[in-house]
Amino acid sequence: MITIIGGGLAGCEAAWQAAALDVPVVIHEMRPVRPTAVHKTDGLAELVCSNSFRGDKLDNAVGLLKEEMRRLGSLVMQAADLSRVPAGAALAVDRVRFSEIVTREIANHPRIRVVRDEITSVPDAGIVIVATGPLTSDALSKHIAARVGGDHLYFYDAISPIVLAESIDMSKVFRASRWARSLRGGDTQPGHSTLSVPAVPAVGPACGVDDGEGDYLNCPMDERQYAEFHNAVVTAEKTALHEFDDPKFFEGCLPIEVMAGRGVDTLRFGPMKPVGLIDPRTGREPYACVQLRQDNLAGDHFSLVGFQTQMKWGEQARVLRLIPGLEQAEFVRFGMIHRNTYINGPDVLRDTWQMKSNEDVFFAGQISGVEGYVESAASGLMAGRNAAARVLGQPLRVPPRTTALGALAHYVSHANPQHYQPTNITFGIMAAIDDRNMPRMRAADGRRLSRKDTRKFAMSERALADLERWLETSTTMQADSSMSSR
Repeated sequence: MITIIGGGLAGCEAAWQAAALDVPVVIHEMRPVRPTAVHKTDGLAELVCSNSFRGDKLDNAVGLLKEEMRRLGSLVMQAADLSRVPAGAALAVDRVRFSEIVTREIANHPRIRVVRDEITSVPDAGIVIVATGPLTSDALSKHIAARVGGDHLYFYDAISPIVLAESIDMSKVFRASRWARSLRGGDTQPGHSTLSVPAVPAVGPACGVDDGEGDYLNCPMDERQYAEFHNAVVTAEKTALHEFDDPKFFEGCLPIEVMAGRGVDTLRFGPMKPVGLIDPRTGREPYACVQLRQDNLAGDHFSLVGFQTQMKWGEQARVLRLIPGLEQAEFVRFGMIHRNTYINGPDVLRDTWQMKSNEDVFFAGQISGVEGYVESAASGLMAGRNAAARVLGQPLRVPPRTTALGALAHYVSHANPQHYQPTNITFGIMAAIDDRNMPRMRAADGRRLSRKDTRKFAMSERALADLERWLETSTTMQADSSMSSR
């Protein structure tokens, strides 16, 4: 049996993979016995930050990681595909439906049991996966810090606000996807999920040709409006951090006020970049633009894209209502800041996601030193498979570093421990490819791709081919992650 501490994305994915290999699993989830500052429900795999799983194409490293996970029967990817909402070139989900699907499938699995209690120390016996996420309780956090032989590392993360759709002034915004890429209607559900859940309206692949509507609401600003907004962000009162902490933020998810403090144009070249967006009323790109992404299937909630913030709630209401179209906005949820905790992976972990000092203990999710929903679930996928292999007395295996799964495992276990920071998956941490004599590929519309884009697609093709070869050699460890077999 495997004990999993934590019922988030990584814990649920690890349980699903292990159970598919006929290994029984117990998930210990402390909510609702012990709530957190940011979770709102007791559902498994609740998304507390964005509802976006980011890019969903093979010219994007996280899109490649998703495809690799789909080929390994990922529960998280099946649930995400079934609960997706329009998000242009990205995969975004209805966070309530997503959690409901994962919770139902985990609860209905005959080899998985969920126990609602708080675990304050890592068990000394048995196979254990620690997947407590970035909000690990104080008691368990202290125990882990002592167990790994050093102080816990941490960084601060922030959550974007969500507004009520009916409170948006639609006369001041326009609907469009960047570069006219949107989620279009079709005949099949991406990912070809095998879950036994009610069907949702089928959609075709992301990044189809825009049908004229687009997937985002765009709030355009002229230069004067942007200057006023930037000044308001910089001068707004912020939430105080723990006085004993050095305020460190993950570079891939900075609060808007941190970005604004780096220069007057930082926001305009970051989350407010207007590139690829044409205002139909002017026929031009706006000076700056705030994008709103649909947050649920009903379409009545929209989140501010890239607008993580540590402003106090009253200040958020004042400052964000300076955005054209949001003057009367009603906030379903204000943004907030919270502390993320993670271990120094290179000092602690093998590429199998095991502790170097105790091969019966695995780590997965953000506490293991990865960043992002997809990366967290991916680490859980591999930790679950390898923990099951250890129970079954089989060799532990990691995909080659030419794959996104293998590259992520290699980074967490081999990066420089002196300057370690959690990472998203990028092509930069994957094994390089020689593109010097590589012919330029062509897009579906016939145009020649850049050398950079050609290299990305080539790396994705190589990764998927190498993953298939790796799977073919896993003759003793084939997981059946479909619902139809039960």
